[in-house]
Formats: sequence, C-alpha cells, structure tokens
Amino acid sequence: MRRRTQDAEVQDVLPGEAGGWELGSLGAAANTVTVLRRTAWGLLVAGPVLGVWALLSRPVPAAPVAPVRQEQPAVGESAGPGGFAELFVSAYLTAGEGTEGSLAPFLPTARDVTLTAAPGAQRAQEVAVVQVRQVSAGYWSVTVAARVVSTGTAETKAKAQKESGSAPGPVLRYFQVPVRASRGGALAAAALPAEVAAPLSGEAPSLAYGQSVPLPASDPAGQTLSGFFAAYLAGSGQLDRYLSPGTALSAISPAPYTRVEVVQVAETGTNDPGAQQAVPADGARRELLVQVAATDTAGQQRPLAYAIAIAARDGRWEIASVEGAPVLSKDSARTDEKETQ
Repeated sequence: MRRRTQDAEVQDVLPGEAGGWELGSLGAAANTVTVLRRTAWGLLVAGPVLGVWALLSRPVPAAPVAPVRQEQPAVGESAGPGGFAELFVSAYLTAGEGTEGSLAPFLPTARDVTLTAAPGAQRAQEVAVVQVRQVSAGYWSVTVAARVVSTGTAETKAKAQKESGSAPGPVLRYFQVPVRASRGGALAAAALPAEVAAPLSGEAPSLAYGQSVPLPASDPAGQTLSGFFAAYLAGSGQLDRYLSPGTALSAISPAPYTRVEVVQVAETGTNDPGAQQAVPADGARRELLVQVAATDTAGQQRPLAYAIAIAARDGRWEIASVEGAPVLSKDSARTDEKETQ
C-alpha cells in the first residue's frame, strides 16, 4: 500500500525540471497553451486588417519633378572672343621667364613656350578690342590695342629716356590673337599673339543732317533742348517736363556737369533748323543732331553730340527719344549694306 500511494503522488506532480526548462503545474500549462492559441488566432485575423490600414495610411509619394534641361551655349555665345583675347594679351605682356604657366588658361600649348624676358618687365595699362574678324565658323582673328607700360629698372628707364629724349611713358601697341571655340563653346588661343600695325582708320560716314548752325533764337525747340540737357546732364530741373508721353529716360546720376549749353544744331532735310512754325502742329516730328558744351565741377568744358528726335504736342516741342547713333545718309547706308553682304 505504501508503494501504490507513492506512485500516485508521482503521477499528480511533475518534476521541477525537464530538459532544462522549469515548468509549473499541469493546470497552469493548459492555461498558457490556451492563451497562446487565442493570441495566434487574433494575430491571424488582424493581419490582413493591419496590412490594409498600413497601405491606406502610407503617405503618397510626391510626383517626381522633371529635370530642368540646361541648354548648352552655342559656339560663339560665351563671353566672346574679344574679352578672351583682351585677357590673354594682358597675361602675355606681364609673363616672363619662369611664369609661362600663367598663359595656360588661354594657350593649351603654353608648356612648349619659353620666355626670356623678366616677369613683370612690362604690363598692359589698358586693353581694348578694336577689331574682330571671323575666319571661319567658331574661329576668329581678334585685334587688341594695349597701352603698354614699361616697369623696368631705373637704369633701363634712364637709358630709354636718353635714347628717346623724353621720359618713357605708355605706348599704344596692337596684337592679333587667333581664338578658337570648341564644340562646347570653350575658347582657346591657337597661337601666341602677333604684334601688328594699327588698323586703318575708316572713312567718315555721311550723315543725313543738314548744315550745323548755332541754335536760332527763333527756333521754338530751343527752350526744350536747353531745359532738357540742363536736367539730363547737370541735374538742373525736372526731366519729365521735357519728355513726350511714353518716353522713358532718367537723368545721369550723379550729375557729371554743372552747366550745359546748346551750341549748334543740325536737322535732317534742311540747312535751316530755325525755319519752323512758331507753333508746331501736333504730331510733327524733327530729327536733330545737337552739339552741346558741358562744363564739369573742375571748370573743364567738353563737347558732346546727341542724336535727338523731338515731337510736337499741345503747341510745344518735347523730347521723343535720344537715339543711339546719328542718322546716316541714304548713300552711306547703301554702302554699308553692300560691304556687309
């Protein structure tokens, strides 16, 4: 009887350890299994619901922005062969022995150049393009004027003064530069500059105006012209009162002159600018070339010339426009057209 009782107790109680895991009673194990089963079923049912909710609540991505196409400049649309040639000539005049590398940004073959002059022995005080001739597509011959200053030693300057009889100063020299544009528009010099003679001066163009004469006192446009230039160049008075409606023009600021005088006037189609009616008809128009004498704050007088168009309104003349250039005669215009063809 004792042995049967012990076996029954062993069947009611599980050992404290089984395979390293600590277990409780059979009732507790059954409860745990039930909880796990219900949890698994809950997750199984909730899975699709959670998936749909996540799909609907996901932020909609923004529409992709189309890339902006950067147009490549066409050949010849860069800063221009003229400006490139100016910079090259300035660097070339300053360069010397040991500084040939300073020409590399302009001349791809600068590594093959050998200079013997002292670096900085001369420099360009001023440079300006005076002629640009297109040799072929994307290839130009640019003539640059340079006012060259010698920066040599006192000994060399004294020697130059003795030979020339005067103190050395800036000398105007001309250089021709071959400039080539690559497919991408980048510019490069095809060779070192060539020093050349000054370009030939062109003939004076023929203008469409008649004889230039002092402004007649009887000319009704005199008051308009005098008041306009006083306001435009010397800041004296209101500029708008002399302008036609729709004409946009601002006075020069700060005013470079203190006094302005209309000296002479020439007009298209006549040698007598004063031969106008005292009261012009509305809509009448005149084209003038006006010579003015402008005096600055130092008392120095300088002549200036303006191509002006004036129009009549309400019995008085007003400034319709300040033209960019004087009007050429028909013969001169025809000649220019033939030369450009």
